[in-house]
Amino acid sequence: MTEVAFHAGLADTLGYACRLLRKAWRQRLRLTVTGPPELLRRLDTQLWVFEPGSFIPHALLGRGQVPASGLEPTPIWLAEEPGKAPPAPVLVNLGSADLAEFSQFERVVELVGADPEDAARGRLRWRMYQAAGITPVLHQGLSGR
Repeated sequence: MTEVAFHAGLADTLGYACRLLRKAWRQRLRLTVTGPPELLRRLDTQLWVFEPGSFIPHALLGRGQVPASGLEPTPIWLAEEPGKAPPAPVLVNLGSADLAEFSQFERVVELVGADPEDAARGRLRWRMYQAAGITPVLHQGLSGR
């Protein structure tokens, strides 16, 4: 069964995501990140500049796209449709409400910002997992520094 962890109350969700992805890459993990298209584009940009002198290998996969030949080994995929990305054990969700394919991942990490609207959307996703028979774990007030 898929393990689900909520990292909630994040003041800077994209900054936290960058640090989380850097840690995952250093541990040689493969993962897929999903979320609204604009947020994925902003994360793509931030991954290039958030730590001068370093590089976190990743690729952006828009709706309806499939990975280009030769890019399958890329360890981190930013994908509007997580099921279209190459297989990975971990899914990081930046706020997509419809995660029908979450069960194909061993682990899901939900990133939830501190603002009330994001928190409300996070609570809806929490209830979705509970309805699927999963008991999520909550990590609140993380800074990720």
